[in-house]
Amino acid sequence: MAVSCSFSGRAQPDSWPSYRGNPALTGTTHVAIPDNPALLWSFQTDDIIKSSPVFGDGNIFIGTNGGSLYCLSSEGKEVWRFTTETSIEAPPLFLDRTVFVGSLEGIMFALDAKTGTEKWRYVTEGQISGAANWTHATNKQSKNLIFGSYDYYLHCVDALTGNPLWKYETDNYINGTPATNGKEAVFGGCDGMLHLVDVVSGKISDTVEIGTYIASSACLMGSMAYFGNYDGVFYKVDISNKKMLWKISGAGPFLGSPAISENIVVIGSQNKKVYAYDGDTGKILWEFATLGKIESSPVIAKNRVVITSKDGRIYLLDLSTGQKLWSYEIGSPISSTPAIIDNMMVVSAEDGRVYAFGWK
Repeated sequence: MAVSCSFSGRAQPDSWPSYRGNPALTGTTHVAIPDNPALLWSFQTDDIIKSSPVFGDGNIFIGTNGGSLYCLSSEGKEVWRFTTETSIEAPPLFLDRTVFVGSLEGIMFALDAKTGTEKWRYVTEGQISGAANWTHATNKQSKNLIFGSYDYYLHCVDALTGNPLWKYETDNYINGTPATNGKEAVFGGCDGMLHLVDVVSGKISDTVEIGTYIASSACLMGSMAYFGNYDGVFYKVDISNKKMLWKISGAGPFLGSPAISENIVVIGSQNKKVYAYDGDTGKILWEFATLGKIESSPVIAKNRVVITSKDGRIYLLDLSTGQKLWSYEIGSPISSTPAIIDNMMVVSAEDGRVYAFGWK
């Protein structure tokens, strides 16, 4: 089954195949979450979890600092486990019944989603901290992977074979996941630039100077890119005209990525706050304070926002007002971004457990 999402718009209710739900990294879903999700089960893995879970073909995929990639059933049972030599902090990508995940050793692995059997591996010269994304090949029949590495390159490989197609060089580490509209890859890095790269040729379209580290990923809505930097400044850039439209300062470092729905953009910061910005003007619509740093990314589920915090809690907020509707204390720091499907939400924590919440 092909990945069930489009380049923009919301993830489909029966699948959350990637870190932010779709290649545009919008972090949104049509799923309606009630006020009181209930804990269904938890699963203990081999080590701390900083990776974020994804859903595909009815299973959950998640990496650990122990170097394991787990496939769990929707009932919380281990289906298979694949072990690498070093930590997996990057979220996996589920695409065409294959799971792709990078390790801190700098290797991108392609695994059969049903069995966990390795299909191929591609070696970079630096750690891979962000998830892979995908785009159509020029023939539209096959797909390519794009992902960043600490070797300063954005890599593009054939998703079926792992054969290299092109590399685009930046001036420093690439931490995040590249967003794409199917034509360009949009990403930042430790060189303080927002890069726009043609996904077919790997040639630069343009760059926008930001001035300091961009540790997280951008999200795309039409021709607009939204992202934050390590100085706590949040940006809107028109990628069609290569023009910065606004920037709003005053927050703490942004390590997570924004979610966007209609005209509201939501992101968490290391200053312990969640911010909602007006997508047109950049005006702050509301703020919500947690008790710990936020390094994960929010998910917008219809009129609600789900966000986790290093304070060990999961929060459910009203999208319009930022009012807290529900929270659940796991008791261990959380830097993982939630994955949400029809009637289930999955979150992992630094206690090494995967938690599933459900509703009717």
